[in-house]
Amino acid sequence: MTALHRSLAALCVERGLRPPARASLYNALPRLPGHSYAVADLPAPVAGTLYNLARTSRVPGHQLAFHCLNYGGVAAISWAAGLPWLDLYHARRLRGWRARSAGLLNAIMRARGIR
Repeated sequence: MTALHRSLAALCVERGLRPPARASLYNALPRLPGHSYAVADLPAPVAGTLYNLARTSRVPGHQLAFHCLNYGGVAAISWAAGLPWLDLYHARRLRGWRARSAGLLNAIMRARGIR
């Protein structure tokens, strides 16, 4: 978030605009769209957690993180740990987390510096 704020502030100053406060960026996060992934492009262990979806489907990143961490094996969990930070941020806001899976998500986010 610090790097994002720094880049955005430099761009605003360059264009003669007042840079937004960091709080404004954090308030905007819930409204930002996350990534979307084609089931056909996912690794086999990850696609296996989505057994009820057609290979032509697309899955939002936060739902993918949720399923991999709650229902996936080690390979799927490892893959989900590398998802973009915005997808992990949105995933944390979902309901229905198992206690151990939520703890794992929080540990991943802490290790990656995501608040």
